[in-house]
Amino acid sequence: MIIVFPSLISAQYQVGHYSITFQDSGRANRDIDTEIYYPETISGDSTLSAIGEFPVIIFGHGFVMTWDAYQNLWEEFVPKGYIMVFPKTEGSLFSTNHQEFGWDLQFLVTKIQDEGVNNTSPIYNIVANNTALMGHSMGGGASFLAADSLCMNGNAQLKTIIGLAPAESSSNGVSSIASAENVTVPSIILSGSQDGVTPPEDHHIPIYDNLSSDCKIFISISGGGHCYFANSNFNCDFGESISSTGISITRTEQQAVTYDFLNLWLDYTLKSDCNDFSVFQDSLATSNRISPSQICLPNPVAIIIENEGILASSITGIGYQWYLNNEIITAANGIDYTPTISGEYNVEVFFTSGCPTFSDSYSFNSELISLVNFKPNNYLIYQNYPNPFNPVTTIRYDLPEDAEIIISIYDIIGREIKTLIKTNQSSGFKSITWDGTNDNGEILPGGIYYYLIKANNYRKIKKMIFLK
Repeated sequence: MIIVFPSLISAQYQVGHYSITFQDSGRANRDIDTEIYYPETISGDSTLSAIGEFPVIIFGHGFVMTWDAYQNLWEEFVPKGYIMVFPKTEGSLFSTNHQEFGWDLQFLVTKIQDEGVNNTSPIYNIVANNTALMGHSMGGGASFLAADSLCMNGNAQLKTIIGLAPAESSSNGVSSIASAENVTVPSIILSGSQDGVTPPEDHHIPIYDNLSSDCKIFISISGGGHCYFANSNFNCDFGESISSTGISITRTEQQAVTYDFLNLWLDYTLKSDCNDFSVFQDSLATSNRISPSQICLPNPVAIIIENEGILASSITGIGYQWYLNNEIITAANGIDYTPTISGEYNVEVFFTSGCPTFSDSYSFNSELISLVNFKPNNYLIYQNYPNPFNPVTTIRYDLPEDAEIIISIYDIIGREIKTLIKTNQSSGFKSITWDGTNDNGEILPGGIYYYLIKANNYRKIKKMIFLK
């Protein structure tokens, strides 16, 4: 096994930079002074950007720390093809508002997308949709406050959250630990084992434990401290000097560990590099510099099941692509597929966590199938799967004859909120998916819902649970 860490690979880009003040009209035109670093062909301020689209990292600074304490981070990640965004708000010693800082981070996730389509901006046309929230200490805690709202509102940009010694932000009536319960994107927390500023057992670990992410990882850096994720900073270093004991590695060593894992993680979550995720997992298991914990199972591989001439994936994902003899079948994107040609069939299943899986081949013989006319004997609607579900569930139903089919979703008090299908269909084995939205495309709150099928004289209603 060979482990290659991206931090050992030479940089591809120079670092460009500019300063800008955004205004959040939703908060009385609050000013958000921001520093932006981006991939560039020639290093400098407001110079011509590199060609391409680059994922975004929104970064929250620590308590009474300035953005330039994190020069080590932008010099590590920007040359590898990331845009880094640093809001400079909430730096006061006496009046820090963690909730406002979380809202600043949340605001910038979507605002940077606007910068990407502003033809006067230095990052015009280079901003990719994929975004990470990252923060250190107070900024790490504020990142979870921001991710809470973004996940609850179904934001499409946020792909991961990264906490560097994240602090529980419990002032102003908020809590990063409580907010973690609503965070569903892939998440990673890095912690120094000797951190006395934000002791892991009081801050980092409770946040990790409360995360609702399907993939969450905790990395304790052996002998590491709180401030070593950043460059030397008087305020942070002073706090560490009177609270942390037993730090046994250098700042350079702690940062090297951080880069080794985060480069792989960012390439996986923001650039869909599934090979880097495999290397990440190998490194997690073999490194003697860390103590890891994780709940991050690999995505399952489907088995193709044949039922009366219909091929179906044994697992549910957010998308599907069927293949015949290793060639894509056009418009074959459902959980099942009805083949008409003999050959070797495969299905590729896609997941919210990325890294699709590819089934083994299934040999199908159309001559055998043509001997029998397969269709259901009775009307039937099945229990949705999965149930409970988030974000998508599949409803399968049988039509023994051609009919007008209506399937509707109702809330717990009986209001119709979504018409999934209303059309004439031929007989057969059918399925349809629901993504938890109403007829206006808005994501509904979690809870109990009902689905009703109507076809000729057949009526049936079933209950399902939408998890948020």
